[in-house]
Amino acid sequence: MNGGGERLQVTEAFSSFAVDDLAAARDFYGATLGLDVSSALPDGAGPLWVRVGDEPGVLVYPKPDHIPASFTVLNLSVPDIAEAVDELQTRGITFQRYPQYEQDARGIFHGEGHSIAWFSDPAGNDLCVVQMHETN
Repeated sequence: MNGGGERLQVTEAFSSFAVDDLAAARDFYGATLGLDVSSALPDGAGPLWVRVGDEPGVLVYPKPDHIPASFTVLNLSVPDIAEAVDELQTRGITFQRYPQYEQDARGIFHGEGHSIAWFSDPAGNDLCVVQMHETN
């Protein structure tokens, strides 16, 4: 349903999520995960851009009364999930276990078309590494 008007002129779409401690987020996303983290404002204060390669990025913003989301806020696609999980564990990441999913010894769920392992950032937001598999 178009509504009869002209199409909205959108130049880019990006997602965002909140954290309770921007400094902890900068360290976690930059140093621990090794992602490109930069300030979203010229003065270096305020929200952060978290990027992978040439992707538009995700805006991470401070929210003092932050309550962690009850869903995965960021999916990190990897070519080899077992290798990614092992590497992240050496960086101090603990992977989550969910009783409703059959996970292997590393905490990886192997589903149809993908394998996934969940963990949290310092603000309690759920993240994951995921490896997509071709399905026939």
